[in-house]
Amino acid sequence: MTEAKVTRRNKEPKRAMTALQRRRLRVPRVGLHEQAAARLRTMIVRGELAPGQSLGEADLSDALGISRTPLREALKQLANEGLVELRLNHSAVITPFRRAELTELFEAVSGIERCAAELAALRMEEADFERLEALQDKIEWHHGRGELRDYFQANQQIHSAIVGFARNAVLRATHEALLARAERARFFALTVLGRWDESVREHQEILAALRARAGQILAHHVRRTGEIVAETLDGKALDGKADAAAAAHLTATPRGRKTKKVAP
Repeated sequence: MTEAKVTRRNKEPKRAMTALQRRRLRVPRVGLHEQAAARLRTMIVRGELAPGQSLGEADLSDALGISRTPLREALKQLANEGLVELRLNHSAVITPFRRAELTELFEAVSGIERCAAELAALRMEEADFERLEALQDKIEWHHGRGELRDYFQANQQIHSAIVGFARNAVLRATHEALLARAERARFFALTVLGRWDESVREHQEILAALRARAGQILAHHVRRTGEIVAETLDGKALDGKADAAAAAHLTATPRGRKTKKVAP
């Protein structure tokens, strides 16, 4: 074997390793489809895009300032989360509220959160309780001021925090997989007359129960949310028009709330 051939073979692995290192060192660009999915997810959860509403690719692409390729990827991601339904002609609609699906969803979520709360009740430290108490003060503050969207954000932080305090990665991952669908129904439920006040009281009871090292009460709170939404939709023809009418409540801020005002 000639000296030239030996030298060439010795250099080939080095070139291959260099190429591999370059691929690893490249900084990934922030995915446009992830940004688009996040924006659309917020709009769906808050009812800005109504259940049953058709999504036109051209209009959405223009509104989001992106091409159709990342938009389609975003819609696929939201479809996996159960927030949109894809059609054969590349169109999409916001997933309608369906009573049977909501019942099953909140049976599952309440089971997960009950298990998480029972573990959290045994594993929470004083700093965890202080965080929950601060969040409770926050939701009562927003409730007293009639700030539904801010209340909802803090409410979701409470649910996620309790699941996190269970210190169980499997439970947390399972909960996160259902979170987007549950958030949409929870926001809707808060707009139903009386539910917002009821939710505040239940959160006070949950905090007290966790202090007493009993986590079962969280399951009732979660199931109650599902029942409120199902009862609201029950008896309606759950087509796009009915869902759009129900979702119209999402943009209304309940008035006349009476509760203790706590500084944030």
